[in-house]
Amino acid sequence: MGKECRNEGMSECKVKEMKKTGIFIFSCYYWFAIFFFALLMFPLAFLVWILTVSFDRRLRLLHQFTCLWSDATFRMNPLWRVQITGIEKVDRSGTYIIVSNHQSGADVMVLFKMYIHFKWVAKRSLFQVPLIGWSMSLNRYLALERSSSGSMRKMIRDASRYLAGRNSLMIFPEGSRSRDGAIKPFKTGAFHIALETGTPILPVAIHGTSRAIDPRGFLILPNKDIRLEVLDPIPIRGYHDLDPKSLAELVHDRIADAL
Repeated sequence: MGKECRNEGMSECKVKEMKKTGIFIFSCYYWFAIFFFALLMFPLAFLVWILTVSFDRRLRLLHQFTCLWSDATFRMNPLWRVQITGIEKVDRSGTYIIVSNHQSGADVMVLFKMYIHFKWVAKRSLFQVPLIGWSMSLNRYLALERSSSGSMRKMIRDASRYLAGRNSLMIFPEGSRSRDGAIKPFKTGAFHIALETGTPILPVAIHGTSRAIDPRGFLILPNKDIRLEVLDPIPIRGYHDLDPKSLAELVHDRIADAL
């Protein structure tokens, strides 16, 4: 037990060690549960795709099933609880570029809890992850090769086509998750698309997920104060005089203020 035990009472130190052990055991359980649940759910997702792809061109039903899959995975964890506010601001018949801060892997499950139709824009390597990545491909989410400027141009073209087909897009404009919970500067790709297509931006602030998963990515930590806050949509027609960088900074500041 080392130096900590010399500075604290032995009983208090033993309690802390027991808590650490308990968190480690629960974390092992939860990651294994996610994997085995995915083994069950992916064949069902594939069945939904087969039964609906011929008439559901936007794959709305498959995306709703994916939201259900994610929500069920979240609910398997009794250490987490999430509150959603501002969802009434979303016009479910509308199309948005949805942007959110990114604190941990739990953000994805939290965003699926909105149960609104969108396509993820995510790095290509995620599509290669067994089961989860295969589901992303089935849903026709958009893959981005970050190191390739050609891929970025293709992503913008594909994004414009998806938006024209009445699919909202979900993007983490920070590019990668924050290690300390502080919001990082936004990359401009999402805002290029918004200005080119005139699509309104829907900012979302996620609170507390940085304290739900250890920054190193394995330990599942108890946190019942997670909150997803939908902010007021930003109509692009009022911001045509801004360049993508200025628009990115404006949206960044709105989410930062909410946090």
